[in-house]
Amino acid sequence: MFHTYEEALDWIHSRLRFGIKPGLKRMEWMLEKLDHPERELKAIHVGGTNGKGSTVAYLRSILHESGYKVGTFTSPYIEQFNERISVYGKPIPDQAITDMTNVIKPLADELEATELGSPTEFEVITAMAFYYFAKENPVDIAIFEVGLGGRYDSTNVIEPLVSIITNVGMDHTQILGNTIKDIAYEKAGIIKRNTPIFTAIKLNEALAVLQEEAKNKHAKLFQLGVDFFTSNYKPIDNGEQFTFSSNKLRFEKLELSLLGQHQTENAAGAIAALLYLNKTGHIEVKEEHFRAGLKKAYWPGRLELLSKSPTVLIDGAHNKEGLQAFAAAIKSRFQGREINIVFAALKDKDLTEMFGILNSMEADLYLTQFDFPRAASAVELKDMSGNPNAKIHHDWPQLLKQLISSSKPDELIAVTGSLYFISEVKPYLSEVLQTTKR
Repeated sequence: MFHTYEEALDWIHSRLRFGIKPGLKRMEWMLEKLDHPERELKAIHVGGTNGKGSTVAYLRSILHESGYKVGTFTSPYIEQFNERISVYGKPIPDQAITDMTNVIKPLADELEATELGSPTEFEVITAMAFYYFAKENPVDIAIFEVGLGGRYDSTNVIEPLVSIITNVGMDHTQILGNTIKDIAYEKAGIIKRNTPIFTAIKLNEALAVLQEEAKNKHAKLFQLGVDFFTSNYKPIDNGEQFTFSSNKLRFEKLELSLLGQHQTENAAGAIAALLYLNKTGHIEVKEEHFRAGLKKAYWPGRLELLSKSPTVLIDGAHNKEGLQAFAAAIKSRFQGREINIVFAALKDKDLTEMFGILNSMEADLYLTQFDFPRAASAVELKDMSGNPNAKIHHDWPQLLKQLISSSKPDELIAVTGSLYFISEVKPYLSEVLQTTKR
């Protein structure tokens, strides 16, 4: 029995030692014992390589504007663990985490004694989210972000109203496979029988896999560029502007507060999915809800401008596609400015391609490290960088403080790489910037 939030969190994190164990049997076992809370939920399932979190943010914000009580399950967290399970965009209270852990721990102990073995940290948290949204704090709609892959991800026990696969890129190759086709196959595993699927995938080899799975499951597939469209893109002062259209309607001059042209595609997938649910009578959302929801949607750590003076931006660009979007956004918004990039990453990423993008940017590159089991050291990053001018700094807090204190008015400090790194950097930077406001 846990009496404090700290005890509960320690136990949850202790499950990390079981690593990643793909498969749904342990989840199904726990949910059976919990009397299947997942079956009580109206859910939206969001998978893909990049853009999952932002898509969840758009869905949540639009639905909130329409008056719905929305629960979201996302990962990883940026500022505090509790944000992984949120209602109305507010992280689950500490006491609720403690209460939920007391519900799940006896099941985890019992499961450990079976041939299925111990549940992982992610499985425990997923079970908690199902139980919380169905039993403890019932929501109108629950949005679940896939943790890894899709087919064998612990969220893939739901029967959603719709599914969204944002895109497919080369990430987690050691688990999901070494080709786009293999990775697309794992992502396509969230497609359910007779359940519509929305996607912004552009790669033909990935699309072919989705089309095949959708056909086999009699699931209607809606594609960006075929069934719904974005046009008239233009960066604006505090975000992006674009037009969304489908065969039936057109929303002109929609505005986003999240930065980067790629965000218009994430937003389009969210709009298309909600329009479908609107049309089929599951929800009621009006044009003004779409407009206000998109503009208010916020997602930490993704091309997030923390300060304009000095100019400091953070972005969890943790794979090749993420860094391509990062580079495009920097080029369109900060062209002609002096740019400093601070980068740290996990060693199991495809760092060669990532450095290809970083090295092509006209920027001073600083390589650093952070305290995480799979993090690459600054020296390892330098060895892989192929960049003789990249500078090594082992102590990232000291490096950031130094860059901020010496930065000129037109200089940009951009911190990027692993989301785990960004989750450490953001609270630190928020504190430092408070004391150095100009």
